[in-house]
Amino acid sequence: MAGPAHVNAIKISTNAAQYFVESYYAALNSHRDTITSFYMPAAEMPGNKPLPTISFNGNQIPNAAAMQTMFEQQMPPSHYEVQCYDCHVVNPNYIAEGTKGWPAKTGKNMTILVAVNGYVKYGNPKDAKPRGFSESFLLVPNPASAANNQRLKNVREWLIQTQNFRIVV
Repeated sequence: MAGPAHVNAIKISTNAAQYFVESYYAALNSHRDTITSFYMPAAEMPGNKPLPTISFNGNQIPNAAAMQTMFEQQMPPSHYEVQCYDCHVVNPNYIAEGTKGWPAKTGKNMTILVAVNGYVKYGNPKDAKPRGFSESFLLVPNPASAANNQRLKNVREWLIQTQNFRIVV
C-alpha cells in the first residue's frame, strides 16, 4: 500500500500534467507568443550540454526562443488534439538549481515525465489531414516559484527541461 507521500506525489504530478497539457497545446494552437514561458531558463548540464533539450521530429532546437520563432514564423497554423496523456514522477527529490526547493510538505520537489499522444492538423483545419503525434516532456519545478516558496501569479509552476516530439507515420 502506498504511503501518504506517494499518494500526494501522484496527485501533484497528475494535476501538474493536466494543467500543463491543457495550457501548452492551447498555446501551440493559438497563443504562440507565449511558448517560451513553458521552458526552464537556459542552463548547462555537465559536459556543456545545453538545457532545455528540445527535439522536434528528429531536429534539435537550440533553445526555447528558437522553438517559439519556429512556430511563429515557419509553421503553418496548427490544431493539436490530445487524445491521451500519462505522467510519472521520475525524481521525487529534485531541487531546482539556485534554490532551496519547495518546503518538503508541499511535495513539489520532483521531476515529472509527461507522455502525450494525439492528432495534429497543420494548415486549414477543415482541409488538413490529421496526423498522429507522440510527445514526451520532463517537467521540473520553476526555480522562480521554488525560490520564493510560493505560487506566483502568472508564473508557471512546472517548466520543460526536456522535450521530444514526433509525427507518427
